Amino acid sequence: MLIKLLKKTGVGLVGLTLLMVLIAGMGSFLSLDSGFSHTKQTEALPLYTQNSLFIDNPLLRIQANGLEFRARVAGDGPERPTVILLHGFPVTSAMWKPLIQVLADNGYRVIAFDQRGYSPGARPGDATEYALANLVSDVLEIADVLNAETFHLIGHDWGAAVGWATVLEHPDRVLSWTGISIAHPQAFSDALQNDPDQQSKSSYFTLFNTPIVPEVLFTFNGLALLKSVYEGMDAENIAEYLAVFSEPKALSSALNWYRQMGNLSDRLTASPETSVPTLFVWGANDPAVGKSAVLDQAQYMKGPYKVVETDGEHWLMTTHADSIIPQVLGHIGSIE
Repeated sequence: MLIKLLKKTGVGLVGLTLLMVLIAGMGSFLSLDSGFSHTKQTEALPLYTQNSLFIDNPLLRIQANGLEFRARVAGDGPERPTVILLHGFPVTSAMWKPLIQVLADNGYRVIAFDQRGYSPGARPGDATEYALANLVSDVLEIADVLNAETFHLIGHDWGAAVGWATVLEHPDRVLSWTGISIAHPQAFSDALQNDPDQQSKSSYFTLFNTPIVPEVLFTFNGLALLKSVYEGMDAENIAEYLAVFSEPKALSSALNWYRQMGNLSDRLTASPETSVPTLFVWGANDPAVGKSAVLDQAQYMKGPYKVVETDGEHWLMTTHADSIIPQVLGHIGSIE
């Protein structure tokens, strides 16, 4: 009798679970933009050519690495030093708007592009296409299209991870490096292995590596969870972020970065040491990054190196742009 009751209870729980998954899945599906509005708007942007004037087309498409990237640009002329800006998850190049025009006004040619998975024209379906080597290749290919043999590089969050890899693997291409929030990959990997604080802060990696579940959670109920992540950000930026992730497969493409992450330090073939002039900015109250990796990365810095610690959390270009921008200008301006 007891066994029969347990079996019936188990069947009921399985049925209830399946029903809840179905309801959540339907709620997520109904939240998506099946009309692909953001893609259509992007396709209407001008395509970059060697004769393009950034001043006339501050938002355009750039073809590189067999893909097409949506990009924000400012400044003009190949004689200007180039600055490439790399965003993280779950935002786009819009996060760099406080910095883009300032850099241009100070004599730089600037490009902040929506990276692989975020640009509608750069959203391969195979998860392996989001491996770190491909993300680094995108940076170099875009620089080549711009005829930028060397460039200054700035990255935040996942953009910082790609930036670190670019610096370590291709130091001859990078004039200066500014990493925001995410520490050196070897130091960060060591912290993940040995530091309980970083292990706790990075526990969300497990969720992001789970098939389907994070997509459902983030898009359910009109992308309510994503909207909570964006609280306090610029309203125009939020609208862009939601437009991107409202499109089918966009969120999966962005999450594929995590699903291909593995051990970041194992993805690198070069020495972990770098002589590229480096500025590192982080928030002491960052819920995703502990202090262990930030302190540990100093051993790999063999060139000019400066750490700026703020009292902020993770979205420092939202909360601390006024203090970060002078540091960035001073850092890249010190490079001959």
